[in-house]
Amino acid sequence: MRKGGEMREEDNEGVVMANDFFWSYTDEPHASRRRQILSQYPQIKELFGPDPFAFFKIAVVVSLQLCTAIILHDAGWLKMLAIAYFFGSFLNHNLFLAIHELSHNLAFSTPVYNRWLGIFANLPIGVPMSITFQKYHLEHHRFQGVDGIDMDVPSCTEAHFVTNTISKAIWVIFQLFFYALRPLFLKPKPPGYWEFINLAIQVALDGILLYFWGWKSFAYLILSTFVGGGMHPMAGHFISEHYVFNPEQETYSYYGPLNLMTWCVGYHNEHHDFPRIPGNKLHKVKEIASEYYEGLDSYKSWSQVIYMYIMDRSIGPFSRMKRKLSKKSA
Repeated sequence: MRKGGEMREEDNEGVVMANDFFWSYTDEPHASRRRQILSQYPQIKELFGPDPFAFFKIAVVVSLQLCTAIILHDAGWLKMLAIAYFFGSFLNHNLFLAIHELSHNLAFSTPVYNRWLGIFANLPIGVPMSITFQKYHLEHHRFQGVDGIDMDVPSCTEAHFVTNTISKAIWVIFQLFFYALRPLFLKPKPPGYWEFINLAIQVALDGILLYFWGWKSFAYLILSTFVGGGMHPMAGHFISEHYVFNPEQETYSYYGPLNLMTWCVGYHNEHHDFPRIPGNKLHKVKEIASEYYEGLDSYKSWSQVIYMYIMDRSIGPFSRMKRKLSKKSA
């Protein structure tokens, strides 16, 4: 972790993991900072709006990943696993974060076009999630850390079982499952029309792969999704974004090279401050309003974040900021 450009190393001897979340009695910090920045730098509003190249970027990655799956239809399992980890995982995680971008309507000005593109971007991931993700993710922004609403925060059950280095390593490997299944158990929402469209199109694509190219092509896509969301450099953003390594800060940015492959999701403070700005312009927010971000802790390595999370005995699923729902947010 860095603050003011300096790496921090902390003594981990005799540290005991927390047995409760960090509780905040103030509103989340982004709305107030957004107002301050806009009052001082109104030109930031010029950055609002969709990324005109989003469709092209998504189409390239979807085509490349589906073609790879077809090519590997008769590959050996070890070869497939290696390609899934060192190649396919980067593509599928890129598409997961493209869906994140689309959940904020940052490809087209018309929301329904973003939904259709999200369903298309979902295809190589193998399981339908685009529409459902949008529902929960927008709540994460509006109700950041709010108990019982923000499903980005681990459950108490997870926190009570994940209490040491080994269990944290296992949790990281399977964190995509926790991320996906947590809201379905804790705050289920009835599926709507668009979920059924997402499901039908995804099942059709999976069925075509299975029928014409067999199980291995489909397995490659699922493996790419699974390994890319676990013990993988790109999956470090799941932890880096909001896990509290500094009790005075609840959102953290990452300013490393993997932003180029992840729709700049690493600019996470900037993203929460201005969710209407596409990822490829978030660096301009930091440049324009640098004094608001330079003093915040940030990262340069997602792999280091994963290592810190697993090895630091004071950090675990309870290392998240929570708050009660305020009347202003309700």
